[in-house]
Amino acid sequence: MTGLGYTLPAVLAVVVVCAWEVWGLRTGLFRRPSYWISMAIMLGFQIPVDGWLTKLSAPIVLYNEQHTTGIRFPWDIPIEDFLFGFAMITAVLLLWERYRIRDRQAPIPQTQEAPR
Repeated sequence: MTGLGYTLPAVLAVVVVCAWEVWGLRTGLFRRPSYWISMAIMLGFQIPVDGWLTKLSAPIVLYNEQHTTGIRFPWDIPIEDFLFGFAMITAVLLLWERYRIRDRQAPIPQTQEAPR
């Protein structure tokens, strides 16, 4: 079946990460401008690098077109790469937020005085 080899896991990765935030972690990450700025920064690096790696004129990374949608934009980048990039960066930021929040809520250990 066309598109299942790369497209389906890419779409599932986005769905799983978004569901993890919305129904599990609830960090509020998607409501923060800093998150969306980080996504723009990620794209600012991903587009030139991925474009160079996947350009059809001299590809370094090859994709079996039977396993993608065949949609490439911009510079011949398979759109599935953007889905994986979103899911990967978002998952890392969600973990970071989860542990930051947990560490803030953890009680500070009390030091005990040495017996006299």
